[in-house]
Amino acid sequence: MAKFLATSGTSHFLEELIKQSTERLVLISPYLKINDRIKQLLEDKNRMKLDIRIVYGKNELQPEEINWLSNLDSVRTGFCQNLHAKCYLNESQCIITSLNLYEFSQINNNEMGILIDRDADAEVYRDAYEEAQRLFRISDEIRISAERVNDSTAKKTQPANDGKLSTSKLAKQHKLKTSELISRLVDMDHLKVVGDKHELTDAGMLAGGELKTSSRFGPYFLWPKELNIKTV
Repeated sequence: MAKFLATSGTSHFLEELIKQSTERLVLISPYLKINDRIKQLLEDKNRMKLDIRIVYGKNELQPEEINWLSNLDSVRTGFCQNLHAKCYLNESQCIITSLNLYEFSQINNNEMGILIDRDADAEVYRDAYEEAQRLFRISDEIRISAERVNDSTAKKTQPANDGKLSTSKLAKQHKLKTSELISRLVDMDHLKVVGDKHELTDAGMLAGGELKTSSRFGPYFLWPKELNIKTV
């Protein structure tokens, strides 16, 4: 019988679903910004040569996310236009949920989900699996392994930044995780949360923040390298 999941339960069973997968793993989420714990689990499954398929729908992958995915030889990644579904499944279970595979959502949002067991709900599981396969088939497969991003590539594909740093590079300068820096920028009113995304505020623009868009990497923020980051 299907099991209802609240926010913490969805995150817990998502990790368990990944850990218990032995044959295949399908992750469907419009937004991708994977937390460190799930990255470790996926790296382990990659070492086991598991068939891993990731479908996403927002062209906002940051260079560091692309670089990480490029190291996972068993991962096939597809971009699906107008994707809003969130579904995670292995060979025996499926989670259909409101939760994106997005670190901010797992920490801050109120989410719901349904856990479906293949043995208990075979027809529902089969329908979900077939739809997941269809979404992957209609997706544009992204050959991330052949598109590894490095400093020289970034210089060619992104406009001059006038001495400013991306959020990830500014976080590294302050010896913070990118997610930690983003939380501080929200606390400082330089960024605001809108749904599953962040937007630049008037205060952020006055501080020198900019929103840039790359045809390859999607939107990203730039900040003055001397930006004063408040401690917490």
